Order: sequence, then C-alpha cells, then structure tokens
Amino acid sequence: MPLRPIDAIFIHIEKRFYVVYLRGELWQLPRMKLDTAAWQRRQPYQGDAKALYLSQHQTVTDPLLAQKLRTLNLPVAMHGSSLPRFEAWWEMQGFTWLKKLLNEGKSPLAAHQSNIKTVAQDTNLTHSVSENTTIQMKQINNQMSSNTEDDIFADMLATLTDEVLHHRY
Repeated sequence: MPLRPIDAIFIHIEKRFYVVYLRGELWQLPRMKLDTAAWQRRQPYQGDAKALYLSQHQTVTDPLLAQKLRTLNLPVAMHGSSLPRFEAWWEMQGFTWLKKLLNEGKSPLAAHQSNIKTVAQDTNLTHSVSENTTIQMKQINNQMSSNTEDDIFADMLATLTDEVLHHRY
C-alpha cells in the first residue's frame, strides 16, 4: 500500500478499458467510460499491473462517482506511467508533492481542475496551460466557493489538507 490511500484512473491500452486504483485496490470497469453505471458493473482487476498506464485525465465528470473517487491532479510527468512506476513515485514523492501544493494554496484534487482540463483535452499539453494554472486555479476556486454542490470537494480538500499537515494517513 502506498504512503497514503489514493484514487487514480488507469487505462489498459491493449484491451481498452479503465481500471480504477481505489485506495490500493484495482477495479476494472467494463468499458472506456467512467460513470456510475460502469462503476456499478466493476470487477476486481486480475491482470498484469504492468499493463496499466496512468490516464492523463483524472477528473471524474459524473457527480455521483466523483463523490466516491478522490482523484488528484497528478503531475504531467506522471501521465502514462505504468502502475508500478506510479506506486513507486507516490511512495517516494507523494507526500512532498501534496505538501508543496497545499503550501502554495493550490488544490490537488482533479475535480477542482475540471475547467482547466477542458482547455487542455489534447494529448499534447502545452507549457502555457501549466503556466496559467495558478491564475486559473484562483478563478476556479472563486467560482467553486459559490456553488453548494462543490461543498463536497471543499470537504474532501479540507480532509486531505488535515491529513497532510498533521501526518494522519
């Protein structure tokens, strides 16, 4: 089990389906769609962990499923990493990465990145998107603070912040 529980979305490229890494457990979805219906038909993943690669899109757009999965906006350098490489990175650098983001006042949650992800849907993310992330995050956080349905994400971020700052995993 990695340093602290994490949720992440992986893709089995050859067989074309999602595998959700849910707090250390792997769940195979029946298709390349990430929604509540697919989640209800999930099966434990029994295949080779080396065949799974981290998806560049960690945002869950289905509101019901987003309440269950606490995916993070992981560094671009990690996108496409194999599961073993991802676990090694998370164990060695995950806490430092989270702490740095929180100290900078940024949200690590992928749900808070949804507006940015729609701008950067292409497989080739540009440096300009990365450089504008700070400005866009402030705009998104301002927008989200006024929405009551986003209180769930605010609560999740508060819990995550508390865990990181007080070393409670």
